[in-house]
Amino acid sequence: MTVSIAPQSRQYPQPRAMLELIKPITWFPPIWAYLCGAVSSGVPLAGHWPMVILGMVLAGPVVCGMSQAANDWCDRHVDAVNEPCRPIPSGRIPGRWGLYIALAMSVLSLAIGWLLGPWGFGATVVGVLAAWAYSAEPVRLKRSGWWGPGLVGLSYEGLPWFTGAAVLLSAAPRFEVVIIALLYALGAHGIMTLNDFKALEGDRQHGVRSLPVVLGPEVAAKIACTTMGMAQAVVIALLVIFGTPWHALAVAVLLVAQIAAMTRLFRDPKKYAPWYNGTGVVFYVSGMMISAFALRGLEVVG
Repeated sequence: MTVSIAPQSRQYPQPRAMLELIKPITWFPPIWAYLCGAVSSGVPLAGHWPMVILGMVLAGPVVCGMSQAANDWCDRHVDAVNEPCRPIPSGRIPGRWGLYIALAMSVLSLAIGWLLGPWGFGATVVGVLAAWAYSAEPVRLKRSGWWGPGLVGLSYEGLPWFTGAAVLLSAAPRFEVVIIALLYALGAHGIMTLNDFKALEGDRQHGVRSLPVVLGPEVAAKIACTTMGMAQAVVIALLVIFGTPWHALAVAVLLVAQIAAMTRLFRDPKKYAPWYNGTGVVFYVSGMMISAFALRGLEVVG
């Protein structure tokens, strides 16, 4: 089946379409993860709010927004099948404006990252490269249902968390911070897999081998939920080992709530995946902040 992008009747993009292109709804995970990193660093936030806020803006509207623009540009033919009303296939962002916006925001990301010092700039470079590696040929890691969600999970949760801690410390975070951030990033692989359910038809037609396409919605949902659950189970065990049992108990309660939500998801994964992303994921990210406060206590004691 041949799909064409909508005819370009405009010369310049609509302002509202440009905002839609960078998808504000997607900014929350990296913003939250950066804040978790700042909290987990153990550094008092009171004297560092400018760096915290600048980092949150960088992680969310700028880098994440850039990644969304790059993805929509590289996915414009897939979106013409899945969501033809999106800014680029609908023609509300005409010509090559989608590409220009993504490139301009890449430069802006690096400029803001530079203001956060060497750790912030280095992390920004990694984030920008990851965004283009995910979407753009010839790498285009989103074609893989394993590598694509893994890269996004690391970029959305692990990298901002690490950066938030490193910027405030002006040094590499301690091992406990890194391992908890990594576990939540690995668990986010499941969240990203569930996000792929909305693009099943277009992914099939354009060779994107997401787990829902390759394995089917039922198996993909079970893998996604197992990934999220196992990552959090290890977090709970580590929090107990680190000497923060009450924080571990709180994360365990949130995990039980997620498992209850997963039982509904399994009834019809394709139907309930968006619902789970709006409910069960809230429990997941709440556990992230609880874990950050647990780590903060360790930093203060240490």
